[in-house]
Amino acid sequence: MNVLGIETSCDETSVAIVRDGREILSNIISSQADLHALYGGVVPEIASRRHVEAINPSVEQALSQAGLGWDGLDAVAVTNRPGLVGALLVGVAAAKSIAFARNLPIVGVHHLEGHIFANTLAHPSLEMPFLCLIVSGGHTDIVVVRGYGKYERLGRTRDDASGEAFDKVARLLELPYPGGPNVQKLAETGNPSAFPFPRADLDGSLDFSFSGLKTAVLRLLQKEPDANRADVAASFQSAVVDVLVAKTIRAAEQTGLMTIAMGGGVASNGPLREAMKSAGDGLGIGVFWPPPVLCTDNAAMIASAGYHRLSTLGPDPLTIDTMATAVL
Repeated sequence: MNVLGIETSCDETSVAIVRDGREILSNIISSQADLHALYGGVVPEIASRRHVEAINPSVEQALSQAGLGWDGLDAVAVTNRPGLVGALLVGVAAAKSIAFARNLPIVGVHHLEGHIFANTLAHPSLEMPFLCLIVSGGHTDIVVVRGYGKYERLGRTRDDASGEAFDKVARLLELPYPGGPNVQKLAETGNPSAFPFPRADLDGSLDFSFSGLKTAVLRLLQKEPDANRADVAASFQSAVVDVLVAKTIRAAEQTGLMTIAMGGGVASNGPLREAMKSAGDGLGIGVFWPPPVLCTDNAAMIASAGYHRLSTLGPDPLTIDTMATAVL
């Protein structure tokens, strides 16, 4: 089954074709980072307008790269929740049009479900159940993946997501957008022990909180405007990584699961990968993550998740709606 996937939940217009949920035939990603860099973050109206401009050329590129015509498609999967509503509407409208015109089944996919199945795309041998840490600009969740469509959320962020904290601290450090990669780059020359930033434990809960950490960075820079920026970046990054690793490992110990996967843009962070792998190795826990292209928002992961939803739950009606917020 060749599934056409469409992802427009935020600021990437992506269209992909994936065969049987595992083999990527094409994965087109049109980034808007340069457009939003001037504002230090994503501007929803600009994102929506750019999606309108990019969606049709992206569909054509995906078909061409896959070496398929319209008759080679068997289904359409589209991100319809959660995300920026205006951005989501562009992708959903395109998906509905294609499904109606070609008489194809359509399925709406939860964006976080896509990040989970980016791991099975990258690691075909990965078997359920496993624990998944989803870390991105809008989400920080620990989820037990028991089967396709069978998820249990053990922890979530109570305020800022980890990726959001990276972006906000990047602005405090006067680094360009997107913040995460630039904070990591600056941190490479810094001392991660220079500043004792807080690690929120929340009374042993598996939930996360990064707003206090962000405020601590702000107050440090107000108090010490000449503080070494690389040391600040490294100390901040270390605080985020410590909490993400500690709570994920705790979740693995509580559930008895011996496999951890990571998804979302922050899963590309090198120190996070190294620390999680080291902690997992010490306990005999396998740790997996996708390559960077599958960590960022992309349609291949949506097509993969859509394939599995179609196989287990069947198609959705053409009346599927968009949702700005939705629990996995």
